[in-house]
Amino acid sequence: MNQGTVKFFNDDKGFGFIKDSNTNQEYFVHVSGLIDEIRENDEVVYELQEGRKGLNATNVKLA
Repeated sequence: MNQGTVKFFNDDKGFGFIKDSNTNQEYFVHVSGLIDEIRENDEVVYELQEGRKGLNATNVKLA
């Protein structure tokens, strides 16, 4: 599992970005990849999965 911080999440549009704590890379997250509800600045754990435009965060839950 990877760990990071929610940098941005738009509830209305259903997507956002997570910044990885170790690599400082940002990953796209879609509402369909959430286990828990998330907000900006939440600490989360997640898995990575290849998407259409690169790696996406999936199975995202609060840390």
